Amino acid sequence: MKRPLHILIADRNPHVREFIKREAAADGHRIDAAENGRELLRWIYRDETIDLIILDPDLPDAQESSMLARLQDRLPCIPVVFHAFLSDDPNRLNIINAVAYIEKGARSIEQIKTIIAEIQERRTAAGTDRSPKRKEPDG
Repeated sequence: MKRPLHILIADRNPHVREFIKREAAADGHRIDAAENGRELLRWIYRDETIDLIILDPDLPDAQESSMLARLQDRLPCIPVVFHAFLSDDPNRLNIINAVAYIEKGARSIEQIKTIIAEIQERRTAAGTDRSPKRKEPDG
């Protein structure tokens, strides 16, 4: 049996957050949301495991390079799906734990759901269970 994923959606647009949340929750996943960089960083250093982040890096109050560096340096690493208008600058989203880059648009939810299913399938096949708890880094 496939274990539902814990997914964090980080997007400045409340309509986008709620739409992705509704679609992923309908498939049985646990969904939380962050509307700015501060909330995103608070979520990734909680004592709960997050299996996937769906991120538009254009978040309020987030210095993008610092936020992406902290996501990349976090152990254990959380896979990230970038959901953004990539046509602006596709090279800015170059981090190691990026699973996919999805251009925002009318059909992007289908791509997001496909990636969620692939990650869920891989974890089920590998017998991967919850990752160990983590601590927030110093500084």
